[in-house]
Amino acid sequence: MSSPNSAVAVEPKTGPGRVLVQIRDLAKSYQRGAEAIRVFDGVDLDIHEGEFLALMGPSGSGKSTLLNILAGLDTPTSGSVVVDGQDITRMNAKQLAAWRSTHIGFIFQFYNLLPVLTAAQNVELPLLLTHLNKKQRRDHVMAALEMVGLTDRSEHFPRQLSGGQQQRVGIARAVVSDPTIILGDEPTGDLDSVSGNEILDLLERLSGEFGKTILMVTHDAHAAGRAKATMHMDKGVLSR
Repeated sequence: MSSPNSAVAVEPKTGPGRVLVQIRDLAKSYQRGAEAIRVFDGVDLDIHEGEFLALMGPSGSGKSTLLNILAGLDTPTSGSVVVDGQDITRMNAKQLAAWRSTHIGFIFQFYNLLPVLTAAQNVELPLLLTHLNKKQRRDHVMAALEMVGLTDRSEHFPRQLSGGQQQRVGIARAVVSDPTIILGDEPTGDLDSVSGNEILDLLERLSGEFGKTILMVTHDAHAAGRAKATMHMDKGVLSR
């Protein structure tokens, strides 16, 4: 695993490797008054290093909840989530925040860029939590923007970028700290078909050429078809 001080990984990889994520007997429920609402129960999943997986299912099936638990943004009712040898379900909130900053790259449906910051400044945000100096941060930012083909837009603000370009900035932000896993929540859901395909091309390249491990939640069968494998979640049951 690379440290936060390492540059964005650029070494070509070949195929899925070791099991990077092990999810075992995972359960999640919410309390609504006196009633317990079960989201899912007994979920098991292995994700190999370098895999590009799509997760499909109807709204309310538990997809986003599973993604948020894997990102350390939500906690399960029971079960374990081991990422690169660390059981994140045993971490407290402070430990999770520190872990998330170096291990998780998140791509959002609606980009979540700060409008008052340039593309480069948005990409730099995760690096402000590291010990990198200003020049090192700049080098990382420009490497990430080059990876997504936007070095010429580094000083543009989000309002000056198309939707597809904004999402590419979002992807650069997700990879700039060389995370262990990239999680995408409907990353093409707000884009037209042309821009969406460009984003899927980029995700395929990140997985195939750079060895990034990607889990993408999507409603779009075309988008899911670009992944190496597709899983389905329906009424809390996960299947391949």
